[in-house]
Amino acid sequence: MVFLLVIKISKFYSTFMKKSITQELDYGCGVACFAFVLGISFKQALVILGKDYSVKHGWRPNDLVSELNKNGFNYRNNYVRKKQINAYPDGTIVLIERSPNYPVGHYLVLDDNQWMDPWINMPEDNMLEHAESGYRSKLPGAAMYALTPLF
Repeated sequence: MVFLLVIKISKFYSTFMKKSITQELDYGCGVACFAFVLGISFKQALVILGKDYSVKHGWRPNDLVSELNKNGFNYRNNYVRKKQINAYPDGTIVLIERSPNYPVGHYLVLDDNQWMDPWINMPEDNMLEHAESGYRSKLPGAAMYALTPLF
């Protein structure tokens, strides 16, 4: 009986939650969030964004907004002020501030009131080959930039 309940619950979530996308490169969290918004794989996003640029520079918020807009979306980049109330629409990509757990910051994307994290186990395991993606109920740090869709 418990087994059947688990199957029904997993089918329910797979019907409504988009599959998370794991970053496959160092500094690839922006690429993974871009892929998630477009509904494509990490590898397909690298073809669009360019692997060389992604590896050498990582993605700055303005660059990601430009690429999202080139691909049929309408996004805007906003610097997040410390005391700002953060109510974001689905599809918002957030770059959190640098911290001991995230020394270069980290991108996440909001979907159905959950934050898709392209390397959810990073603070516990910094080995890229062990990276896993998943969903968080809240951001793991303070938002610095919010890339918001305009409807």
